[in-house]
Amino acid sequence: MRIVFMGTPQFAVPVLSALVEDGHEVVAGYTQPPRPGGRRGRELVSSPVQQRAEMLGIPVRSPVSLKDAAEQEAFGALACDVAVVAAYGLILPRPVLAAPLHGCINVHASLLPRWRGAAPIQRAILAGDEETGVCIMRMEAGLDTGPVLLEGRVPVAGHNAGTLTDELSTLGAALMVEALSSLDTLTPSPQPEEGVTYAAKIDKAEARVDWTQPADAVERLVRAMNPAPGAWFALGDERIKLLAAEVVDGAEPAGTVLDDRLTVACGEGAVRATFVQRAGRGAGSAEELLRGFAIPAGTMLA
Repeated sequence: MRIVFMGTPQFAVPVLSALVEDGHEVVAGYTQPPRPGGRRGRELVSSPVQQRAEMLGIPVRSPVSLKDAAEQEAFGALACDVAVVAAYGLILPRPVLAAPLHGCINVHASLLPRWRGAAPIQRAILAGDEETGVCIMRMEAGLDTGPVLLEGRVPVAGHNAGTLTDELSTLGAALMVEALSSLDTLTPSPQPEEGVTYAAKIDKAEARVDWTQPADAVERLVRAMNPAPGAWFALGDERIKLLAAEVVDGAEPAGTVLDDRLTVACGEGAVRATFVQRAGRGAGSAEELLRGFAIPAGTMLA
């Protein structure tokens, strides 16, 4: 098929690669414009999708918006059979949605209608969902409201946001290839009206550990914020990222360091840090941190 691909982060890259490997003609890639990054944010860095598309020899477009009539005309002039969308990050106006012969089909990383919106993977972990998955859906003007063509499920247990993103991305790529091979025979299923939840974009302020929360909620926060932005707590003037932790027993005032292994009391139970990172330093085990940076039992963390 003649395809326009629209995506931005690493999540979308396996989907793009799978389309090319399956023999489709990707005539253009749409992605978010380069952002400040690199060393101290002084360089403009292309999105993962742009980098992969350029490696594959696919022309890349990165408009700031698709609301302009000229951009919509340029999109329509590509005369594609279908637009495949994966975490693109821009709203598609109705003229764009209507331009491809078979419409726009989206890879969404949740079991719709649960977790419509920007951060479905992190929100599923934060909420303690037992499973999540990928839906391949036909796009409509509403936010992730379209009918579902295919669905795949995976357990959440043991995953952080990074590993779960990788698994869902691989699953989504396989499902999209399957969907495109069967577009004429698949029956779209309207999303149920019950069970709708919205996955708001992650605010960096959410990454600060609240020790008054139950230990299992703190541990979920740690997994949901890994790799970015990284859950963190304060010790004096220093901010320390908590990248992995396990739930253990403990019953002291919330925020109290309980032992020499960086076990910290929570509102209920406790968590033991297993992987941490000081500001400006490399990440490592809690044991490595404590060798040169004492956090004795009885310390109160904020």
